[in-house]
Amino acid sequence: MERVLVCANETLGAQKLIEEILPRAEKGDTEFFLVVPESRPRQGSVIYLEAVRDAAQVRIDLAKSFMAEHGVHLDGEVGDSDPYAAILDAVREFRPTSIIISTYPEVRSGWLRRDLIERVEHDTGLPVTHVVADPDSEGLPFKVALVVANQTVRGRELHDRLRALAAEEQYLFIVVVPQEGGEGLHAGDARRRLGEFLRELEGEGLVAAGMIGDPDPYLATINGLQSFRVSDVIISTFPNMKSRWLRTDLIDRVQKATTARVEHVVVDLAADDATTAEASA
Repeated sequence: MERVLVCANETLGAQKLIEEILPRAEKGDTEFFLVVPESRPRQGSVIYLEAVRDAAQVRIDLAKSFMAEHGVHLDGEVGDSDPYAAILDAVREFRPTSIIISTYPEVRSGWLRRDLIERVEHDTGLPVTHVVADPDSEGLPFKVALVVANQTVRGRELHDRLRALAAEEQYLFIVVVPQEGGEGLHAGDARRRLGEFLRELEGEGLVAAGMIGDPDPYLATINGLQSFRVSDVIISTFPNMKSRWLRTDLIDRVQKATTARVEHVVVDLAADDATTAEASA
């Protein structure tokens, strides 16, 4: 039995890494374990410590779902922010027979500036395969949409739009639900909404993972953009007069901050509830 430990962060999902994993999986009798080191967003106030782990966990959850579609079972965990410590912790837990480490090219990789590959090879005695990937220039084999919504995750309009996107191309959805207050206030409500929404998307056959975000929806969106490589941003709000997010010009501010395509989905829960009641009458 071959046991392969994979360590990656921002290059997770790169075509070169997928091409390194899939042939090994096709041989059979191979187990894979993924460790994603924590990394803090570069902007915004992270009030709750879970947000840092959530970002890494989102990568793991998406990787597990994506690889499962290719017939590959993948377990994983969030690791120490130091990739060397994260790998050694995972080696002790998983006891791999080999290691794959995915990084940016040398000119961009903080990991390589710390001689990560050589240190891991020396201190574990295991064969290490180094995959160099640059998704910024090489692209990803799928599209990634950042979905920012709170109470409107219940809306029919949002569900319909995500299904339509997934029907057109292969999409992975990263859902961010901002908290409704500071200092952890209402974090439980946000996490409950997130969990229910993700289960519904999974039931519809969509590949999705998510996290709760900064109480300020703009900072929640910006942190999502800085944590993940996305092609689309989908912001879901109530209609104009009901939406606090729209009163702060959220859509325009996000559009000015990113080159990704920004789409606004308006959800009218009252109309949805009335339609549901009429249909069930």
